[in-house]
Amino acid sequence: MNTATLTTFIFYLIALIGFGIVFYRYTDTLSDYILGGRNLGSGVTALSAGASDMSGWLLLGLPGAVYAFGLNQIWIAVGLTIGAYLNWQFVARKLRKYTEIASDAITLPDYLEYRFYDKSRLLRIISALVILIFFAIYTASGLVAGATLFESAFDLAPEYALWIGTLIIVAYTFLGGFLAVSWTDFFQGILMLLALLAAPIIIIVTYMNWNEIVATASAVDPSYINVFSGMTFIGIISLLAWGLGYFGQPHILARFMAIRSEKDVPKAKMIGMSWMVFSLYGAIFVGFTGIAFFADSPLAPGMQETVFLELTQVLFNPWVAGILLAAILSAVMSTVDSQLLVCSSAIAEDFYKAFLKPKAPEKELVWVGRLAVIGVAAIALYIASDPDNLVLDLVAHAWAGFGASFGPVIILSLFWKNMTRNGALAGLITGAAVVLFWENLPDLFPGAEYEIFELYSIIPGFILGTLSILIMSYLEGKPSDEVLEQHSRV
Repeated sequence: MNTATLTTFIFYLIALIGFGIVFYRYTDTLSDYILGGRNLGSGVTALSAGASDMSGWLLLGLPGAVYAFGLNQIWIAVGLTIGAYLNWQFVARKLRKYTEIASDAITLPDYLEYRFYDKSRLLRIISALVILIFFAIYTASGLVAGATLFESAFDLAPEYALWIGTLIIVAYTFLGGFLAVSWTDFFQGILMLLALLAAPIIIIVTYMNWNEIVATASAVDPSYINVFSGMTFIGIISLLAWGLGYFGQPHILARFMAIRSEKDVPKAKMIGMSWMVFSLYGAIFVGFTGIAFFADSPLAPGMQETVFLELTQVLFNPWVAGILLAAILSAVMSTVDSQLLVCSSAIAEDFYKAFLKPKAPEKELVWVGRLAVIGVAAIALYIASDPDNLVLDLVAHAWAGFGASFGPVIILSLFWKNMTRNGALAGLITGAAVVLFWENLPDLFPGAEYEIFELYSIIPGFILGTLSILIMSYLEGKPSDEVLEQHSRV
């Protein structure tokens, strides 16, 4: 790698650690460490939510999928855009208000326990376990993406690449908590957007015009320019269904809970959705222009997810290439840091404080949270060490798990006053279980062809989770008066 590229890249990494050190001074309580004292402005909320949402999938997984299969992958982007808009429009403001009224809840398990006045604490335990299970998988996807970056950019052995990426992310998350994570995500979001727009624009302006790109991609494979190529009805529905996942992602919902005021939500929605649309379709154009750019020397099978990495090495001067490599690392870090923090909150607030030491001092809880970051990162590192793991596969499984388990529970808890504690439990367990076992169900029917099992697992998980909530709540009867009174206040 060129010295200028390496210098720029290292400077960026040092700046990230600096963020952690600066915000270390502002982290005195567990609420500070987990939610930044509920004091995020609209811009930081919007871009940090977007950056923590998109992860390495945006700069590695999506461009790689478009490069490998063509424009039929655009359906994921359409589904995500619709889902994100609905999440901002209907969930953000109400969740911010409800979590404050429900005993100033700072985690989702907190919120669910106080929302239903659950004295058995089962809701807290089950929801925290679901968070830890799926975030271990999700965090592993980010570490795989980070390892791919370091391996490709620095020609490192995969195991060294994995360790280096993990240590950097853990360092600033460990030190600065939510504020460090949110502010680094804010700047990383800007960097990601600029990187995704710059690459295809430079190809179009400098190397070949749009008509040439389309013609070249069509010559490589005519199916690449057809959004319906190889797609079945179930295939399109499965890709669109990614949008359902937004309603249950704890690291995104945490931003809604942390925004300064519900009055800031409309502005944050406008900023966040603008960023998302430009970033998503920038990633699609990166993959599509990559087909034409590398038509004479295509990337080897298994290397498609590095298409953006390869473009940065060719298109830009070394200093700019270093910045864009940092942008790709940003995409990885911006999700992993948020996931580690949510897991940390589940361990510190929902297990340690709730069950082991209810009167623990705030400083002690903060340090429990920091140590939890290291522990969860170690588990994710173990999962990520499997060389066969691909970013998109890991993300798809974890995204479905959260969307199907928490999505119906969060939506109905905000809008349906007659939802009960047992209904919430049934929804959490059913949604998570369906996602975990859906892909293995065809094994129960060897030799039979059932197209239904090709559905993305979030769809049956979300539907069955919702039905479980409705049925169990109706069977249980009307909630207690205190639950109804709190809901009416919200």
